[in-house]
Amino acid sequence: MEKLIVEGGRPLSGEVRISGAKNAALPLIAATLLTAGKHTLRNVPDLRDTRTFFRLMAELGVTSERKGDVVTLDSTNLVHAEASYDLVKTMRASVLVLGPLVARLGRAKVSLPGGCAIGARPINFHIMGLKALGVSCKLENGYVDAERDSPLQGNVIYFDIPSVTATENLLMAAVLAEGTTVLKNAAREPEIGNLVDMLNGMGADIEGKESDKLTIHGVKTLRPADCEIIPDRIEAGTYLIAIAATGGSGTVTHCNPAHLPSLLEKLRAAGLTVTETEDTVTVGWPEGINSFTKRLQSVDIKTMPYPGYPTDLQAQFMTLMAIGSGVSMINETIFENRFMHVAELKRMGADIKVDGHNAVVTGKGIQGLSGAPVMATDLRASSSLVIAGLAASGRTEITRIYHLERGYEDLVGKLTGLGATVWKEQEQEVVRKS
Repeated sequence: MEKLIVEGGRPLSGEVRISGAKNAALPLIAATLLTAGKHTLRNVPDLRDTRTFFRLMAELGVTSERKGDVVTLDSTNLVHAEASYDLVKTMRASVLVLGPLVARLGRAKVSLPGGCAIGARPINFHIMGLKALGVSCKLENGYVDAERDSPLQGNVIYFDIPSVTATENLLMAAVLAEGTTVLKNAAREPEIGNLVDMLNGMGADIEGKESDKLTIHGVKTLRPADCEIIPDRIEAGTYLIAIAATGGSGTVTHCNPAHLPSLLEKLRAAGLTVTETEDTVTVGWPEGINSFTKRLQSVDIKTMPYPGYPTDLQAQFMTLMAIGSGVSMINETIFENRFMHVAELKRMGADIKVDGHNAVVTGKGIQGLSGAPVMATDLRASSSLVIAGLAASGRTEITRIYHLERGYEDLVGKLTGLGATVWKEQEQEVVRKS
């Protein structure tokens, strides 16, 4: 396996182009299952997760062809309704095929999902919603076995907690149901808005985009999709934090600042200058790096469903607070195991104390972190360690970087373009004598 080497202590500067959103691409790919024909998706990121999803689609009978960031999928010969464990175990988003398969084929058998070990992610909301639409669901041998004997029937479905993937799955199922379906307390993330736009472009009738109440008037048929994936707000936020943590000044381009309201306000509160245009964000320090060493203020964050502070940017912001000038409280409300990066940051010198869902970060200033060998535990924890390595003095070696490759396209190339010294190496295999 490969490891990532980061030589720290260099301010980042320049511009970095943001790729399409992983968390938007996956449900849009799944939505092509809803009707036969050739679908076109644009701005598709080339990631481990998207490649895995295309393999899953191929297993179901859907072919795909990539040219640059444009992918054409042909779902005409969809014949299989089973998503096997071998693929689903690596990526929890694979469960997104459940809704469209049941809607189109009348049945689906999908392995219970895997992915990062950041906490329990039950699919009870998916099953509850499908049952409300008239689907029979059984959990057997690690699979969800779903089947309908008659057309799906619209219904009112209430989520106790907003769930992104359950909202997406039930949206896709309900567009072909008879009558009207109302999803209450639905998730409001921009990625869901992207899916609503795609489905409406295919001929669906969905009202309530960007609200927590989605009304779906079922239609009998859909047409193939032609849709562009929105920019990745988590990738954009990660680079903004990385620039800030190194005392640099830089711009993320081809992004949507409106999708990052809470992060941008927290960066301003930490003392950065933040300038937005329609599709760029520039961050820096009022007086350059000398200001950075004095003015990085500690601020608190609490992760919340959108438009609150995103859990996917919690680990990265914790790294920034580790080199702040005060005490920061990080309250994680979404996933119970999302502090696994803390132990690795402490290896690099960070002062962090965890108590349940809260982490108290005492900033140690720009000299507070030093390079060390660390291990990635999940996708976003991986990026927090990269940021720590960029801000630290000395060399940081990060192992298990396959986590990073799930969600960051051309990370080394983009960081190098900002002036970082970072590269990949093969890990040395340790041979033990018996």
